[in-house]
Amino acid sequence: MKISASLDQNKEQAYKIFPVGKSFDLIFRDLYLGKTRAWFLGINGMCRTEVLQEIFSDLQNPVYTENRSIEDISHYMAAKIGYAQAELTDEWDSIISNVLSGPSVLFVDGFAQAILLDTRTYPARSISEPETERVTMGARDGFVETMLFNTNLIRRSIRDPHLTFAVSHVGTDSRTDIPIAYIEGYLDQALLEQIHKTLDSLHVTSLTMGAKSLEELLVPKRWYHPLPSIQQTQRPDVACSYLLEGNILLLVDNSPLALILPSTIFQFTQSPEDYYKSPLVGSYSRLLRFFCVFISLLLLPAFLLLGSYFPAMADNLSLFPIEHPGCGRLLIYILFAELALDLFQYSASHSPSSYSGALSIVGGLILSDAAIDLHWVSLEVMFYAAATMLASLALSSTAFSEGL
Repeated sequence: MKISASLDQNKEQAYKIFPVGKSFDLIFRDLYLGKTRAWFLGINGMCRTEVLQEIFSDLQNPVYTENRSIEDISHYMAAKIGYAQAELTDEWDSIISNVLSGPSVLFVDGFAQAILLDTRTYPARSISEPETERVTMGARDGFVETMLFNTNLIRRSIRDPHLTFAVSHVGTDSRTDIPIAYIEGYLDQALLEQIHKTLDSLHVTSLTMGAKSLEELLVPKRWYHPLPSIQQTQRPDVACSYLLEGNILLLVDNSPLALILPSTIFQFTQSPEDYYKSPLVGSYSRLLRFFCVFISLLLLPAFLLLGSYFPAMADNLSLFPIEHPGCGRLLIYILFAELALDLFQYSASHSPSSYSGALSIVGGLILSDAAIDLHWVSLEVMFYAAATMLASLALSSTAFSEGL
């Protein structure tokens, strides 16, 4: 829908679209620019009032506006508004999208165009190292929930003029900004076109859980599939390394995660600390984590298989040096050990950092010792379950290790 040249009609339409006067955070003002009437609309808290004050002070300066009317809004904006992020629009859809995203709008009487002033500011936390991707060497910064900060972190590391952030919008209600980051000449153009086509075809109201919701929409899978489909990272250095390798990043506004496309199983066993070691040590560490995938997947099932159906082989391997439990009891032992260790892992991760370490260690020792004495689990099962958990925790991707 086009903007009217009448200021009164534009104000009436704005009152129909926005809850002006009802919602306390919507700010509006009637202004006079010389002899020309104008009307301002924005969202309190998302506009930098000190910048707007300077803009309006210049526009209402009597030296420039006394006894004068605005004849050409394009020339007026170019001559009187020195702020860099200002543009004209004649569409209500553009006004709605911008006002709800942070920029403010200035309607001028007699013109079927409005001035958009991008003076937005967002609440943001400080940049810090991600808890799940800590390293002993390397950078200590990480992505935050503000999209512009994340793109700046990537720009600071990759000063390539071909680095591009193409923005798509997903969600009929949220209209979440999703920058697609790539470097021209490095990527697969067919994959980029497929991503654009997929994002444009998504018909959802909002991305409630940010990057995780987008991942589930991009790669649909069965509910019983436990492993992640797309590699994620919160580290700018990791994101930049994948960009330079020809991958594509999807950044989601309000989310500190970056989705990496395409993804392979080898990416989930890779750690940023590998790059800060010598090639031999780094390759050994990555190979060890790769073997941890098989240990986490096969150790307990193989132990259950040998103990239940091949007792002679289990005795030869000394899997049960004390006594051999029955098949049913062995299964109960393994299920109890798995549930107990998962319980302590999750409780420690969600507990305050001041005592999460003590809770996981002391609680695990007390529970395992009591469970063995009560014959709820055997010493052998607890050992192999603990080895399985250690192997899964050695993986750098928490989503991948939890799926194992």
